[in-house]
Amino acid sequence: MILIACGLLREANLLSGPGIVCVPGGGDATRLEAALEDAAPGATMILSCGIAGALDPTLLAGDLVLHLPPFVPSAVEGRATSDTPGVSTSLDTNGFENWDERLKAALPHAHHGTIIGQDRIAATAAEKAALHAATGALAVDMESHVAARVAARLGLPFAAIRTISDTADETLPLAALVGMNPDGSMALGKVLASLARRPSQLPALIRIGRSAETAFRALQIVAEAIGTSGS
Repeated sequence: MILIACGLLREANLLSGPGIVCVPGGGDATRLEAALEDAAPGATMILSCGIAGALDPTLLAGDLVLHLPPFVPSAVEGRATSDTPGVSTSLDTNGFENWDERLKAALPHAHHGTIIGQDRIAATAAEKAALHAATGALAVDMESHVAARVAARLGLPFAAIRTISDTADETLPLAALVGMNPDGSMALGKVLASLARRPSQLPALIRIGRSAETAFRALQIVAEAIGTSGS
């Protein structure tokens, strides 16, 4: 079973399928971590998938970013490995490596590099530029750091696949920052209330919404790649 950490219910609905369990975090890192732990029994790998903000200024809305860190199961303390006498490991390392290669082949246009996660939205162009300068990462989201932490603790392979929603030079309007409920659903009431207080946000919100739709369309390609590569 592939376990996927995402932020929104819409992402979870796009990515779910046979052998795939999606956990939407809704912007709450603590709740996401606990939910991933609860869902982890039977998982063979953990992914972080969904939309993300660009840190690299060359990335455009809808671009794919693939982060495939190395995985060494024998380095995980207490993890059974194939050379442990009398113990059957629950992870097929060679199978993951093959899946890894199939995934890269299924996403030939993806940008390869680091995706970082943090507990809050990277809302401004200045914050994105600072993160890019400090880390060299291509993109940022609110789930990848949590999923990577859980995967490392459980001795499971981890990868992140994200589609770009907002570009590095875009600052998100305030209405976009309140648009997610704790369960990952859209908080339309909060967005409308923010717009009512500051109507001048509307053009930026429309622009960001269009970019998000482009990212969601690209996420469908990711869903198909995961389904094909993980089978």
